[in-house]
Amino acid sequence: MSKRAVLEVIALDAEDAAAAQAGGADRLELVSDMAADGLTPSRETFAAVRARVDISLRVMLRLADGFSAGDVDALVRRAGELRSEGADEFVLGFLDEAGGPDLGAIETVVDALGGCRWTFHRAIDRAADRDALRKALADLPGLDTYLTAGAAGGVDEGLPTLLSEAARRGEPGYEPQLLVGGGLRLDHLPRLRGAGVEAFHIGGAARPDGWSGQVSSAAVAQWRTALEG
Repeated sequence: MSKRAVLEVIALDAEDAAAAQAGGADRLELVSDMAADGLTPSRETFAAVRARVDISLRVMLRLADGFSAGDVDALVRRAGELRSEGADEFVLGFLDEAGGPDLGAIETVVDALGGCRWTFHRAIDRAADRDALRKALADLPGLDTYLTAGAAGGVDEGLPTLLSEAARRGEPGYEPQLLVGGGLRLDHLPRLRGAGVEAFHIGGAARPDGWSGQVSSAAVAQWRTALEG
């Protein structure tokens, strides 16, 4: 419990990023178009954010709503553009029609990242078999985090799964950090921290005025304080 927990905040632009850092965020997930649950931002947006803050910055690689990879060549091109601007951490995750990991697409994109660290996002919460997905991806270079609510419906529904997976940390497929997000509330924190969860992800919780407003540094600071309590 003495280890500082990671607090990751969704940012859409440089103003969001600055407010999140001021509030105590450790890392940003940079996306565009939250109406589609977060798509790849432009290289210009990345550059503006990177120039504004100095905390870790993970960039979404996702071109359309849903969890199909779609145009893999386009994903590779976008990854290359972002890397040329200095991006070195990413977020991705693709499922096939059966709900398993789309290994062909994932491996192609990961190869284009050249060893950069990356998060497999909440596609795991829609997977047909979470354990099988983890084991199938276990040897991919750079994978160090799973962003998950434990269930498609959010943390309320997925809490038992999150506690179970936290207890398996270090087993094959469970080495990456568990980053909990998706309907996460402050009242979830005691049980999750007590189970050893060390990383948390917030989006709407950092925006008192909703997605039409900016990230609030005060809201982020409230989470930072709660995680340190």
